[in-house]
Amino acid sequence: MKWITREHVKVDRVACPWLIKKFVDRDAEFIFAPADKVMAEAKRLDAIPYDVKDVELGRHGKECSFEAILKKYKLTDNPALVLLGRIVNGADTDNTLYHQAEGPGLQAVAEGFRHLGYKDDHALNAAEWIVYDALYAYCGEVVKRGKAEPSKRYCPPMWNCTEPGP
Repeated sequence: MKWITREHVKVDRVACPWLIKKFVDRDAEFIFAPADKVMAEAKRLDAIPYDVKDVELGRHGKECSFEAILKKYKLTDNPALVLLGRIVNGADTDNTLYHQAEGPGLQAVAEGFRHLGYKDDHALNAAEWIVYDALYAYCGEVVKRGKAEPSKRYCPPMWNCTEPGP
């Protein structure tokens, strides 16, 4: 399938293709178009639009597009992906829905990638997906240790945390 979104990707428009390719459509082809041309190009190319206004796989209330994809493709039974969705949400929105501590860090990393001079959105996605691979592994460990609830704090052993969680 072809999937289409706005060009000049940021957090959610990198996280969504990662999620789609890893868990929804291994043969996915991604197209990045000017915002005002996405819907026309989606129709012309028979592509699925995501992370654009007023589409099923877009923002709904305070939920980000990554979360819409999790729901649509029934991936919410994977607690590590749900936690990753909360982190993506925290990086891509005002972070008031989950108050996810990792969100601002992901936002900073994603913004840094945008300033490394990649030639286009495809190259930026290819480079940045390793971040999502690592975050997914982190989320898996957090879930395994029973620390995925926002009220609980995950502290990797090497940090030697002594303060209580938020």
